[in-house]
Amino acid sequence: MFKYFGGSYIVTLLGVVAAYFWGEHFHAGTGLTCIFIALILAALEISLSFDNAVVNAMKLEKMSPKWQHRFITWGILIAVFGMRFLFPIAVVSIFARVGLWEVFNMAVRDVSQYEHYLDLTHAPIVSFGGAFLLMLFSDYFTNPDKEVFWIKNIELNLKKFSKIKVFSPLITFLALAVLLWFSPEIERQGILISGLSGIATYLAIEHLSRWLEKRQEARLKISADTIKCSGLIGFLYLELIDASFSLDGVLGAFALSKDIIIITIGLFIGAMFVRSLTIMLVEKKTLKQFLYLEHGAHWAIGILAVLMFVSARIEVPEVITGSLGLIFILSSLVSSILHNRKNG
Repeated sequence: MFKYFGGSYIVTLLGVVAAYFWGEHFHAGTGLTCIFIALILAALEISLSFDNAVVNAMKLEKMSPKWQHRFITWGILIAVFGMRFLFPIAVVSIFARVGLWEVFNMAVRDVSQYEHYLDLTHAPIVSFGGAFLLMLFSDYFTNPDKEVFWIKNIELNLKKFSKIKVFSPLITFLALAVLLWFSPEIERQGILISGLSGIATYLAIEHLSRWLEKRQEARLKISADTIKCSGLIGFLYLELIDASFSLDGVLGAFALSKDIIIITIGLFIGAMFVRSLTIMLVEKKTLKQFLYLEHGAHWAIGILAVLMFVSARIEVPEVITGSLGLIFILSSLVSSILHNRKNG
């Protein structure tokens, strides 16, 4: 296990030390409290991102070794400093119309004011993530080439919608329209722009990925399945999926701490363990061993997308989000084990 999680243990140790000294230096006498909060945040991130690891592994095993390595190295930097640190600052800056440097100073020195602005931008943030993940969920279950079904009655009926070419954006837009209906007028513009951006971003990445697949397949005369999600587009696709998954963790973190440095340390530790788990799933070929694990992960994605839209209007505790996703993952794992024994 150390082969896969050794780096995560080292990051945890360094994170604990950093949290202690940050707490002692800037909040005298709170070093141990900061360590405790950072570890709780790490656990929160892991519980919320288990389905993310499964989806990442599904895409990553089809990438070249070079881009797999880049996802683990460059990707962790983007995931931590991009999504867990810079992204909340950038979003507040855009929607609150405040300068980036001013928001950064606010996050470090005046956390109550920063949290106030973050609350104001909560609805647009989750609208983007919810739209992106709902597109991912519906595309998976309406794939006309899908042959394996876990919850058969529902999944077979979902596949029938593959005849409607625009089903995924249509159902996502309808969900967005429902959210707009229940939202105050002052928030509607931000929610609409963010939601449509989520749909457009998913479609752009998906179409560009397919175009590159066909081009590379024609040039190299190899199976599209072999080259799928390889290269820069696959890397960007994974980073966007990871970003969408991390939104609820980033927003939920402020319920435990108002210190963005402690939040970053805690989520960094959690993100490292998720990356390590992803690599283990890829190298051990876990997805091929457990037939329904992908299905469970995508059902968890669908639940998360719906909860993101709901959270724009009603506060949804992180324990509900994490628990529901974990239930689907574990249920699909048990179903896979039973299937293997039956056909063993």
